[in-house]
Amino acid sequence: MLRLRNLLVTAAAVLAVLCCGSLTYTSDDHRPPNLIVIFCDDLGYGDLRSYGHPTIATPHLDQMAREGMLFTQFYSASPACTASRYALLTGRYPVRSGFDWVLYPKSERGLHPKEHTLAEGLKTAGYRTGCFGKWHLGSTKPEYLPLQNGFDAYVGLPYSNDMIPPKWPDIALLSGNDTLGMNPDQSLLTGLYTQVALDFMQQDDAAPFFVYLPFAMPHVPLYPGEAFEGHSRAGTYGDVVEEIDDAVGQIRSALDQAGLAENTLILFTSDNGPWIIKGADGGSAGHLRDGKGSTWEGGMRVPGIACWPGTIAPGQVQRAPVNTMDCYTTLLQLAGQDLPEDRLVDGQNLLPLLRGDTLADRPFFYYGPGNQLQSVRKGPWKLHQITSSQTGIDYFDGQLPLLFNLDEDPGERFDRAVEYPEVVAELQLLLKAQAAATEKEGTYWD
Repeated sequence: MLRLRNLLVTAAAVLAVLCCGSLTYTSDDHRPPNLIVIFCDDLGYGDLRSYGHPTIATPHLDQMAREGMLFTQFYSASPACTASRYALLTGRYPVRSGFDWVLYPKSERGLHPKEHTLAEGLKTAGYRTGCFGKWHLGSTKPEYLPLQNGFDAYVGLPYSNDMIPPKWPDIALLSGNDTLGMNPDQSLLTGLYTQVALDFMQQDDAAPFFVYLPFAMPHVPLYPGEAFEGHSRAGTYGDVVEEIDDAVGQIRSALDQAGLAENTLILFTSDNGPWIIKGADGGSAGHLRDGKGSTWEGGMRVPGIACWPGTIAPGQVQRAPVNTMDCYTTLLQLAGQDLPEDRLVDGQNLLPLLRGDTLADRPFFYYGPGNQLQSVRKGPWKLHQITSSQTGIDYFDGQLPLLFNLDEDPGERFDRAVEYPEVVAELQLLLKAQAAATEKEGTYWD
């Protein structure tokens, strides 16, 4: 294991290259906003105090929600790690990626060079771009890695923290394209990613910054930092969530001290729902059905909090359905960048919503294992044409299609398909049209 002393030494060397000075810039109406996306791994809808967890203490995220906007219907575009990260960084449904929903250490495919990533668009707009944490969009070729896809700096693991010996090869902790060490002490990762992100923000450069902070936790195996071990009433899982909450507090404090809070948009969310089959080592989907790996609500509806003092009015609870692909479109347009016109972009600009307006209703498609189109939502109605679960449970004994009114029944308990055949027919047409359009477009790997 790469132990504490060695990791701190190598991290210090990385920070010396990345940054110097301190956050000294002041808010400027003519300067594009700084952008921070915090992307947890397997954090469930019910894992934060502000979303109803009774024992995990998340005071910094709760404060962020009180001072900004809490989304009650925020969705990941996939219930699995790789596909959800593709969607976030490209604004496109993961079926367009050309790879399956999870990549492994020896997977031959990765993020295709023709994709236009959020980091590439923001870099074109003059942003400094940094990624600190789990990548998981390909690692067997240099062109798959962050520096070749728009990021100026990267520190992190190239794939999931459970893809480690003895089942998998040694895992590298990367700095850019270089290896800092093998098999790092994972209890140091959340603290390391937070510190490197803070120091990247502190770089003595007048350009706005984009920080993408995809934490490895609370994906299993769970490794809380030493200061957080045994800290939570909710066991080790609660420990790692509370450490992430502390990281959010550090970031917001640094922005406040520098006078940058009103010129920085922070988005906090998760890549998919919780790993419920891991028992006490997994999280909670709250009142939603199922979890990671499924297209039930618990697999894809996740926490979502946005904070931007002076732009997002405090204390808002946003009940409109939105998704991670919208982050791509929103952040590019905030930076003054046009969307690519040579491909389909599925995300919508959320800026009107953040400023208190409403958005037009639109369908949302749920892709499950193998990027298989399984369900669709429009308005309050959700139709399942296929269901799956990592638990192996068939909740409705093979009955399909299933129709739920999510406004009345977010836990998907009461099938309404027989009562509303006209809604079933309408949503089935949407699924057929989406499948046909996707097949026609193909992928860059074709």
